[in-house]
Amino acid sequence: MVGRRVAGLAVIGLLASGLVYTGWSGGDRLPVPDGARAGDLALRPCTFETGGGSRAADCGTLVVPENRRAAGSRLIALPVVRVRATASPVAEPVFRLEGGPGQSNMDFPEADWLDGGRDVVLVGYRGVDGSVRLDCPEVAAALRRSADLASTRTAERFAGALGDCRRRLSGAGVDLDGYSLPQRVDDLEAAREALGYQRIDLLSQSAGTRTAMIYAWRYPEALRRSVMIGANPPGHFVWDPEITDEQIRYYAGLCAADGGCSARTPDLAASMRAMAADVPDRWGPLRVKAGTVRAATLWGLHETTGAAAPLNAPTTFDAWLTAAEGDPSGLWAIAVLADLVFPQSFVWGEAAATASIDAAAVEEYYARGGDPGTILGNAATDFLWAGGRMPEVWPPSPDHAGYQAVRPSDVETLVVSGTVDFTAPAGVATGELMPALPEGHQVVLAELGHTTDFWHNQPAAGRRLLNTFYDRGVVDRSGYATQPVDFEVGVSMPMVARVILLLLAGGALLALLLLGGMALWVRRRGGFGVVASVLLRSLAAAVVGLGGWFLAILVVASLWPALFASGGLAVVSSGLAVGLCVHLAWLRRGIGAGLRYGALGATVAWGLAGAWLGAHAVAGPAGGLTAILGAVLAANLAVLVLDIARARRATAPAAPATRTARPSSPVLGG
Repeated sequence: MVGRRVAGLAVIGLLASGLVYTGWSGGDRLPVPDGARAGDLALRPCTFETGGGSRAADCGTLVVPENRRAAGSRLIALPVVRVRATASPVAEPVFRLEGGPGQSNMDFPEADWLDGGRDVVLVGYRGVDGSVRLDCPEVAAALRRSADLASTRTAERFAGALGDCRRRLSGAGVDLDGYSLPQRVDDLEAAREALGYQRIDLLSQSAGTRTAMIYAWRYPEALRRSVMIGANPPGHFVWDPEITDEQIRYYAGLCAADGGCSARTPDLAASMRAMAADVPDRWGPLRVKAGTVRAATLWGLHETTGAAAPLNAPTTFDAWLTAAEGDPSGLWAIAVLADLVFPQSFVWGEAAATASIDAAAVEEYYARGGDPGTILGNAATDFLWAGGRMPEVWPPSPDHAGYQAVRPSDVETLVVSGTVDFTAPAGVATGELMPALPEGHQVVLAELGHTTDFWHNQPAAGRRLLNTFYDRGVVDRSGYATQPVDFEVGVSMPMVARVILLLLAGGALLALLLLGGMALWVRRRGGFGVVASVLLRSLAAAVVGLGGWFLAILVVASLWPALFASGGLAVVSSGLAVGLCVHLAWLRRGIGAGLRYGALGATVAWGLAGAWLGAHAVAGPAGGLTAILGAVLAANLAVLVLDIARARRATAPAAPATRTARPSSPVLGG
C-alpha cells in the first residue's frame, strides 16, 4: 500500500512540476545564433500550413540590430518563413504584413490564394515574434481587475501598468527606441536582401498597411506593387467618433431597407443613441458595464458577415435593439466577452510601441475635448489609449518622426476597402491616402467590413482581384457581387448570455450537490472505499473546482464586477472548493478529530497553493482551468503525504518495554 502511495506521489509530483515549468519557463524564444552578425539569415526546409493544405517552405532566423540608431546595439533574432512557389516562371515574391498592433506576423492561412508562381514570405515582427517579446503582464492583470474597461479608473491603472512594464523592460536591457515601424521596415528590407530578391510585392492589412506605407516611402526602388486591405493612413490609430456615427447612420439606411430590421425600429441610429444614453445597470442581478459595452460594440461593428460571429455587426445591433425592447442580456454578454478577450488580445508593449507613431494625433484629439457627443463616445479610444495617457508613459520612438503624415508614393498600389468597415473607413482612405498615390487604385466593396470579411467572403473574387493586380497591374473586381447585410442573426448575444448563465449556474449547482452529497455520505457511512475515494479526489474534485469558480463568478458579477475576470478569483474559489472535496473524499472511519481538522487545513492550503501555481501556467481565462488542475494535484499531494506518514507510524516497531530500576536505599539496606 505504501508503495502505491509513493508511486502516486511521484506521478503527482511529475505533473505538478510540468505545470510549474509551463508557467515559469517563459515559453520558447527564438535564440540569436552563436557568432551571428547583423543581416545573417539561415534557412532550413520546412512545411507551412495554409487553408488548402501543407506547402513546402523554408524556415529560418534573421539576425538584425535591436536599434540601428545606437552604435554597438545588441542583436535580436526574427523568424522568417518562405513559402515556396509551386510553378514556373517565378514572379516577384509577396511579403505579407499582418495588422494589429500587437499581433504576430507568422500566420497566413490564405497564402494559397496567391498564384503558385510566386514565393510568399513572412518576416516576424520585432517585439512580438522574435528573441525579444514586449509582453506586459502588468497591463493584462490591471485590465482583468477592471470594473469597466472604459472608465477613468481603468485608464489610470492601464497607464500605470504600462509605465511599470516599460521600466521593467528597460531595466532588463531592452532598447525600446528600436521597436518602431521604420525599424520593422528595415527588418523586411534586410530579409529581402538576404533572400536575394531584386524587387518584391507587399500584401498588408489593417495596421500592417502603415508598415507598407513606410516601406514605400523608405525603399520605393525595392517595391513593385502593393495591396492594402483596410488601409489605415497616419493619424488613424485613434477612432473618430463622428465618422463612427456616420457609419451607424449608413447602417440605419440598410436597416430601413430590410423588412426584419425595420420592423424592430424606424431608425437604428436613433434607437442606439437613446439606448446608449441610458444603458441598463443590470440584467437581473448581474451588472452591465456600460463603458465596456460601448467599447466592445465598436469592435463588434468592424465586421458584418458570419465569419466574425458571434461578435459581428448584425449580432451587435441585435443586442442593442433587444435591450431597447427591455432585455439587456445581450449587452451583458458583449461586456463579458470583452472582459475575457481584450486583456490578452495584444502583446501590449509592442502595441504601445507601434501605436505611439500616432501619439501626436491622440494628444490633439483629447486636447480638442475628445468626443463631441456621439453615440458610442470615446469608449473604444479611451480603452486602447488609456484615456489619452499612453503617450505619457510610452513615448514614441525618435524613428517615427517624419512618418506621421501621408507622403506621396509612386509605387503601384491597390487599396481594398469596405463600405461598412468601422476601423478603417473607406472614406478616410479615399480622402487622405489616395491623393498621394498617383499609381493608386481603390476598390470599395459594398456592404463588407474589415479584413475578416474580405478573406472569408467571395474568395474566388478575392483571388482574382489579388492575382490580376500582382500579375499585370490590372484591377479586376468583376467577380464581386453586392452582398446585402443579413440582419437575421443565428446565435444572438441574448442567446449567448443565457448559455453562459446556464453553464455558470448549472456548474455551481452541481458542485454544491456533490459536496453536500459527499458530506452526507461521510456523516452516515464514515467515508468512501478506495476506488470511490480516488475517483472523487480526481474527477469529482475537478468538477467541484470548476463549479466553485462558476459560483464565485456569479457572485462577483453581481456585487464586485471588478473581480469578474481576475485570476485571483479562480485561485481562491477553486482552491477552496477542491481542497474541501479532496478532504471529504479522503475521510474514513477511525480518523480522530485532530487529524480531521489538520487534514482539512492541509488540503485547503495546498489546494490554494496549487491553484495559484496553475493560474500562472497559462494566461487569460484558460488560467482558471489550469488553476483547477493545480489545486487537484496539490490537494491530492497533501493527503498522500498524510497517508504515507500515517502508514509509516503504524508499521514502525514498538519500542521494547523497560523496567525502571528501584534506587538503592541505605535505610532498607539495598
